[in-house]
Amino acid sequence: MPAVLWFRRDLRLCDHPALLAAADVDGAGTDVLACYVLDPRLEASAGPRRLQYLYDALRDLDSALGGRLLVTRGEPKRRIPAVAKAVGASSVHVSGDFTPFGRRRDDQVRDALGDVELVATGSPYLVSPGRVTKGDGTPYKVFTPFFDAWRRHGWRPPADSKKSSARWIDPADVGRGGLAEIPDAGVELDLPAGEQAARHQWEQFLGDGLAGYADDRNRPDLAATSRMSAHLKFGAIHPRTMAADLGRGKGAQAYLRELAFRDFYASVLHEWPHSVWWNWNKNFDGIEVDEGHDAKKAFEAWKAGKTGFPIVDAGMRQLAATGFMHNRVRMIVASFLVKDLHLPWQWGARWFLEQLVDGDMANNQHGWQWAAGCGTDAAPYFRVFNPTTQGAKFDPSGEYVRRWVPELADVSDVHKLDGDRPDGYPEPIVDHKRERAEALRRYSAI
Repeated sequence: MPAVLWFRRDLRLCDHPALLAAADVDGAGTDVLACYVLDPRLEASAGPRRLQYLYDALRDLDSALGGRLLVTRGEPKRRIPAVAKAVGASSVHVSGDFTPFGRRRDDQVRDALGDVELVATGSPYLVSPGRVTKGDGTPYKVFTPFFDAWRRHGWRPPADSKKSSARWIDPADVGRGGLAEIPDAGVELDLPAGEQAARHQWEQFLGDGLAGYADDRNRPDLAATSRMSAHLKFGAIHPRTMAADLGRGKGAQAYLRELAFRDFYASVLHEWPHSVWWNWNKNFDGIEVDEGHDAKKAFEAWKAGKTGFPIVDAGMRQLAATGFMHNRVRMIVASFLVKDLHLPWQWGARWFLEQLVDGDMANNQHGWQWAAGCGTDAAPYFRVFNPTTQGAKFDPSGEYVRRWVPELADVSDVHKLDGDRPDGYPEPIVDHKRERAEALRRYSAI
């Protein structure tokens, strides 16, 4: 009997365990309908750049399938049973989803499918959430011991799904009812989307960037990162494919550690789903934050990159212009929001999700909570990034700041503007020394 392969965060054909499972339903080649559901709830919660990546990746996937990707719109609990019924499918195959939203959605679809089985094979991670636990079966709360156990656990080699025996069903044979065109968000991405682009980007990084990654990854003025985060978010490439290419060198091991962080945060969100919008560490629920008119005005200045702190403004303008921000700068601007402006981390997390191409719920929310001190492996509450010294350390020549803050293009030292602040560039909206002391007072109070 035919099977349905429901694509979600796995927009690729290589290294795709669910594809192999769908193609081997009865131990032989199976007729498979490739399907994607445009869920209005997800479209409403995603920013235009993330939607553009999705739509471009869907077009890339459709092309790889020879135009045989069925795209439909609606709630999956209605659309997936309808699609399965239309082709007489005995099973619907997916890659496992471990987010709170994904688990609720899949439970609803499973119930609606009735006798048709929903089969989850694989996941978007090297090691699926729930697999790496302490000896007593409880989840890890701290990254370092998780990382050690994660490495001992290991992972499977890439799945050779290119050799699958799937016979792709033409959507035209299903009927026109419920079919949708792949939309366009009308924005331009600074890097191309989809599986072919992901593999090209990865091969380029392996050749040009991996060796120096450990030493240079914190430098936003250098092209020293892989820029694979959006491809990983949408599953245009599997991290297992990437891990198989990593050797034992310093850069390779530093990169593997970042893949482990991705798995760790996914595991934390899986075990503590409330932490998607609430403090993982509930002791921080009583922290004093600013939320009045002046707070909202400061928030707008932060979003616009007009705080008067060059490295903060450069990062926020890079985000607004491209939908990407260097990870070190993400930490700097997040610390500034929660510890200099005393604003709720949720404000920043929501803005990042609206702007980022790679906006991932687990990584984003727990990265923000790390900065705010209320998450797992949190930075000690007394660690407050000084944006001036951070800028001077990680952008020593000022090239990154000048690239994104053109008002400072002719300034000799962009990190010391005391007597050299050009007209048109704002004065600092806060006094960092005073606000650092205020942040420590508020943290000490809880």
